[in-house]
Amino acid sequence: MKTVTVGSIAIDSIKTPFGEVRDVLGGSASYFSISASYFTSVGIIGVVGKDFPEEYIELFKKRGIDTSGIKFEGGRTFRWAGDYGYDLNNPKTINLELNVFEKFKPEVPEKMRNVEILFLAAIHPELQMAVLHEINAKLVISDTRDHWIKGNKKKLVEVLKRTDGLLINEEEARMLSEEYNILKAARAIMKMGPEFVVIKRGEYGAVLFYRDKIFYVPAYPLEVIFDPTGAGDSFAGGFTGFLAHTGDYSFDNMKKAVVYGSAMGSFAVEKFSVERLIDLKEGEIFERASKFKEFVEFEL
Repeated sequence: MKTVTVGSIAIDSIKTPFGEVRDVLGGSASYFSISASYFTSVGIIGVVGKDFPEEYIELFKKRGIDTSGIKFEGGRTFRWAGDYGYDLNNPKTINLELNVFEKFKPEVPEKMRNVEILFLAAIHPELQMAVLHEINAKLVISDTRDHWIKGNKKKLVEVLKRTDGLLINEEEARMLSEEYNILKAARAIMKMGPEFVVIKRGEYGAVLFYRDKIFYVPAYPLEVIFDPTGAGDSFAGGFTGFLAHTGDYSFDNMKKAVVYGSAMGSFAVEKFSVERLIDLKEGEIFERASKFKEFVEFEL
């Protein structure tokens, strides 16, 4: 197994200006693993309740994702309900129920203890650290969120000391680094431990900072965005999956990984939940990734 992720597996109810869905598959580990599965073998570690639909477990398996790291508890699955209104960057949380996720303690199957890449989704830094103690990976990539930066920064920095790369959005990068300029923010974060940082800027694309090098990719232009939920985790899946597939962690290859991550994130927002991600063709992914070259290619 080349890639393992630990994170949330959820049931979402989402409303955007383009429609509304109830009780659909969500969660950081769900989006990540499905996206990454197009590039590499993936194992998922998480927890669900007795109300979690069997069809979603079968969906994971259909994508070749190893589900042996999913714990089944007697309560209800983590649930989130959000309304995006007309600001697709800032959803309003209507309902949040941690349920079985509240006391989640990751259990790592033996076959997931040695992997190419470990992706730590945006869960509590103590859980991230616990998994780091149990999994031996050539490359560790992590994510975080404003909640952990505000309330658990000291523990988060301990995790970053053992992290090779951090994927983070622009607002969180500023909060973590206490720097407004994203170049200064990235440099400050890399001093905490990561060798590279990818700052996700939503509709403005993504920026890769690798040591003293920088690479920028614009967002893929879409006429309609149905559901931004999971775009960042789908980006992470494409980015990580491509690196695991190639086994090349050089700056030049990471640039390609950012492009493939951006392509997967753009697919994710075209329909609700993971609906667009589950029926992609390899040719579609390559074609969309190739478009990014057209966006930035020019001669001086």
